[in-house]
Amino acid sequence: MQTLPSTQNAALAAQLEFAINDKTKPPGSLGRLEQLALQIGLIQQTTTPELVAPAMIIFAGDHGVVAEGVSAFPQDVTWQMVENFLAGGAAINVFARQNGIALHIADTGVNHDFGVRPGLWNTKIAPGTRNFAKVAAMSAQQCETAIQNGRALIADITGNVIGFGEMGIGNTTSAAAIMHKLTGILVADCVGAGTGLSAQGISHKQSVIEAAVALHSHVQQPLDVLAHFGGFEIATMVGAMLEAAQRRMVLLIDGFIVSSALLVAARLQPAILDYCVFSHQSDESGHARMLAALQVQPVLKLDLRLGEGTGAALVYPMVQAAVNFLNQMATFSSAQVSEKSQ
Repeated sequence: MQTLPSTQNAALAAQLEFAINDKTKPPGSLGRLEQLALQIGLIQQTTTPELVAPAMIIFAGDHGVVAEGVSAFPQDVTWQMVENFLAGGAAINVFARQNGIALHIADTGVNHDFGVRPGLWNTKIAPGTRNFAKVAAMSAQQCETAIQNGRALIADITGNVIGFGEMGIGNTTSAAAIMHKLTGILVADCVGAGTGLSAQGISHKQSVIEAAVALHSHVQQPLDVLAHFGGFEIATMVGAMLEAAQRRMVLLIDGFIVSSALLVAARLQPAILDYCVFSHQSDESGHARMLAALQVQPVLKLDLRLGEGTGAALVYPMVQAAVNFLNQMATFSSAQVSEKSQ
């Protein structure tokens, strides 16, 4: 695997900081937008970054672990929501349209035959993973195929901004197991309500994960963790994230499940964090701890826990604002505004 380059460049960072501070405002007064402008400039290696053809991919897949009763909704909701995405009726469709983001849906392993459909990319490996409470969710070869599929999807994206969303009943269970294995955080602190489990349901979900972790106690390496506990949508996302960063794209990271894919990618290629904008802190209870483990700060906190890439779509105007103020805002000299007294 080719080593992902860091975006860090001291000389360029100094030029960007000068350009940011020379705008007609007190230093630091645009807060997080200034940090985003610096980050995007470093990603694109320029003092005049631009955002081109933003896109979003929703990765959909089913999970065998649903057989253990870990979700408040039946598995059929996965394919039904994919139909909703294709019909343009989901929250992510609304937010993507609002912000001019091209939306793509990838069937990575949904337990349904959609046929050939406009707007649907078929990367189906199998009709869902196996039940990781009994066996590994996928084989090592299936995991590698999913990663390569994700890389190939990015080759079809023409722009330089990519958002990540997901759909898969049971995938918060996979994400929590991955989080536990790769961070060492207690399972109880990784597990949340998902689609709306009761306290009893959350307790059962925790027990299922703890038993599965004990069953697969020998698994340690990131790719092995992904294969044993992940979903096809999570594994495909890992490949897409790695390829997008390799192409110096801005990665808009959504909530808990997308962050679990990023956690795997970051364990493989730590420099990928340089390319990521963490859109929001999900209301799924484990997400704040996952972000802390990654040592990153989300831009928004809106108590979202929908998934679909909604948080990534909502943060895009902030990313636009960061680039636009850097490129369009007057400087003290051009506007003939006096600077701060020495």
